[in-house]
Amino acid sequence: MDRVGLIAGNGKLPELFLKQCQKKGIELFSVYLFDSVEESIKNHSNSVKYSVAQPGKIISHFKRNGLSHIIMLGKVEKDLIFSNLKFDFTATKILLSAKNKKDKNILKAIINYIESEGITVLPQNYLMDDYMVKQTVYTKYSPSAEEEKTIEIGIEAAKMLTDIDAGQTVVVKNQSVIALEGIEGTDKAILRGGELAGKNCIVVKMARKNQDYRIDIPTIGLETVKKVAEIKGRGIVVEADKMLFIDQEEVINYANKNKIFIKGIKYE
Repeated sequence: MDRVGLIAGNGKLPELFLKQCQKKGIELFSVYLFDSVEESIKNHSNSVKYSVAQPGKIISHFKRNGLSHIIMLGKVEKDLIFSNLKFDFTATKILLSAKNKKDKNILKAIINYIESEGITVLPQNYLMDDYMVKQTVYTKYSPSAEEEKTIEIGIEAAKMLTDIDAGQTVVVKNQSVIALEGIEGTDKAILRGGELAGKNCIVVKMARKNQDYRIDIPTIGLETVKKVAEIKGRGIVVEADKMLFIDQEEVINYANKNKIFIKGIKYE
């Protein structure tokens, strides 16, 4: 594949993907959704802006440039779906075709429509193998035997949460579930857990059982670890082989300075 399209939301993932494309000699055509995306995406030579409410124009743009494969990366805040956006005809058609207004089902409806137009949507880990979480303790700090018991409870709670498509993150402490992620997202769930239980909480983030990587790939990076440090948390547990870990060197150094552990685990 010598060219690929990108629908870019906020965060680091679109920029990382741009760099991987440049490294492998793949020509990238970007559509960015917000002015707040990384400058490297906005300033890229093949980059244009359309609203998240204009999928019809986005698809037409890719077709005009002869693209048959695209990828969707970056954050699109869930509450945008419920804001006063002016949806184009295609967006209205897609929303009506969605099973319900859960973010997963809306994104599936978008992907189904894009692929019905002859464009393949690639998984979000395409070209991103270097950033996948491994089964290891990344930091010089590790969970204690007692904390491992709490982590086991957190893993089961997070998996149950993913089953109902409510979120992927839980905050646990002393073998109790403190906070569950909802529409507010990971960072706010972490802060809420700290407010409720104080210091020494552990954050557990897991992938969905049948994760559709075209729609979403769970990610941790510096902002996540900063939120754990803010609540004086003990550590973060993430699922190996199913999640992205970005800015690894910077994140690990920051975690070590703040005595936070980062552990990748496999879930069978």
